[in-house]
Amino acid sequence: MNKPQLPSPITLAQIHEVVGGTIHGDNQTPISGLTSLGEANPNALSFITNDKMSKAAATIRVAGLLVHRHLPDLAVPQIVVDNPMLAFARVAQKFFVCKQAPRGIAEHVTQGADVRIGSDPSIWPFVTLGDRVTIGNRVTLYPGVFVGSDSTIGDDSVLYPNVVVREGCSLGARVIVHSGTVIGADGFGYVQHEGRHHKIPQLGGVVIEDDVELGANVTVDRATFGRTLVKQGTKVDNLVQIAHNVTVGEHCILVAQVGIAGSTTIGHHVMIGGQAGLADHLTIGDQVMIAAKAGVNRSLGSNQVVAGIPAMPQEKVMRIQGSIFQLPAIKDLVRDLEQRVVALEVQLKGSSGRTPRSKAARSKKS
Repeated sequence: MNKPQLPSPITLAQIHEVVGGTIHGDNQTPISGLTSLGEANPNALSFITNDKMSKAAATIRVAGLLVHRHLPDLAVPQIVVDNPMLAFARVAQKFFVCKQAPRGIAEHVTQGADVRIGSDPSIWPFVTLGDRVTIGNRVTLYPGVFVGSDSTIGDDSVLYPNVVVREGCSLGARVIVHSGTVIGADGFGYVQHEGRHHKIPQLGGVVIEDDVELGANVTVDRATFGRTLVKQGTKVDNLVQIAHNVTVGEHCILVAQVGIAGSTTIGHHVMIGGQAGLADHLTIGDQVMIAAKAGVNRSLGSNQVVAGIPAMPQEKVMRIQGSIFQLPAIKDLVRDLEQRVVALEVQLKGSSGRTPRSKAARSKKS
């Protein structure tokens, strides 16, 4: 099993220089690895983000901890920071991510006319670049990447094996695209006439802004006209469908298997849970949270939390879900009430000598 491990240890003081905060304990404690609280490693750094985790750490064996507050009961050197998980990520990025030297342009790369490639590229064999493609500085293109004509890849971007960027698409700086993702496939546009589906040409493009990350097997369809847009800082999990003419705002999170239908606009800092589906031509406000498996069929204002099918305020969904668990008892109650009504009708019949008629029957006779 591959574990984060350094060839020579660093000290807690060196980590403190990166993350800040306050050190409690020996600042020369050597650190050579990273670990979670669930795995003991006397040479590794781990982190605690809340008091619940601190209880689980009572018996853990690690060299040092990033913590949300000083934990004097733990006989382990600690660095107290505001956000231990963020600090842990910074340590991993600084000390444990291997920075590879640029490898240049491989021999078996297919290039069209007027291709421009920036400085320090890493372009692996069997990459295909169409006509008038522009590749920025320090870009990495792994084997099997296809970049169509008139497309642009910004500085420091990484496209993993078998990524497809179709013609006329633009990726900003520091964009990461994982294997199997297709950017710029045709939007799903047809018009029906006399029982047949006629294709509407998809003549627009796709714009992916800076610092976006797209997971594996994501599809971002090109616009019918204009552009499909994913704004800066947004992170997209695996197997997400972003249809034609969709706009996804800044710093959104789209979890696996989300589907967004055409021409829907999503605000900034929106979080969409796994397998949620959004209908077409909707507007989703800023800082909305959409729960997993929700079905959104209407526009939503900002700062809402919704769930369910169809999507509705989460507190309403919780009440509905609570009622579902009570259905067996409600069913028994209704059956009991029916039996009591029948018994009352029999009793009334015995006392009056005739069968009580329903209100509808009396109204019909009158």
